[in-house]
Amino acid sequence: MAKNSSSDVTTPKVKKRRWYHQLWDVYKMVREAQPSITWWLILIVVGGAALGYGIGVLVRQPVYVMVLAIPFSVLAAMFLLARRAESTAYGRIEGEPGAVSAALGTIRRGWNIEEEPVAIDPRTQDMVFRAVGRPGVVLIFEGPAGRASKLLEAERRRVARLLPNVPIVLLQCGSGDGQIPLAKVAAAVQKQKSKLTKVEVAEVSKRLRALHTGRLPIPKGVDPRRARPDRKGMRGR
Repeated sequence: MAKNSSSDVTTPKVKKRRWYHQLWDVYKMVREAQPSITWWLILIVVGGAALGYGIGVLVRQPVYVMVLAIPFSVLAAMFLLARRAESTAYGRIEGEPGAVSAALGTIRRGWNIEEEPVAIDPRTQDMVFRAVGRPGVVLIFEGPAGRASKLLEAERRRVARLLPNVPIVLLQCGSGDGQIPLAKVAAAVQKQKSKLTKVEVAEVSKRLRALHTGRLPIPKGVDPRRARPDRKGMRGR
């Protein structure tokens, strides 16, 4: 009896990516933008080991203290790499339409965030993004400072008509006067003072979703979800 040829076909095994693969990708990304990162990492590890050895000489345990210092030196080097990776990732998307959505995507818990803009000026591609949390409704404008007031105020009035007693916070992301740099948008949102309960946050989010039942058309070439920095990759996980 002829054997089934399909049984002879083996499915190629997909190689699982480990944490060190992600770490290497992050390192290559940072090195491309900041070639000096290699020397800084080496300096931190070697310098930390040398410092440990020096302290060890004073306490007459040079090798022991140096061995203890090496893991802390590596940890410090990884911290530097993570910070440089974050700045590099933001630098890549800064100025791109939808970059605010990428920044808001790094916020983990406690917030209901719309990935797509809730208001768009189709002519200028200025956008307003929304996050709902215990501080209330936070509206973040993305675009030049001189064009912020009209679009941002229109969205504020729309939310205020639906939720007259809910706090509304207005923020602007950009490089102009009074605007927040992209890398600091998430921190600016999270540092707002809490004024609502968790139950109220859920109710506010529900009512706002009903306000925007029809999704706004995204301008051609804008996909903020594709621009999101890889936070796990930055930490080497």
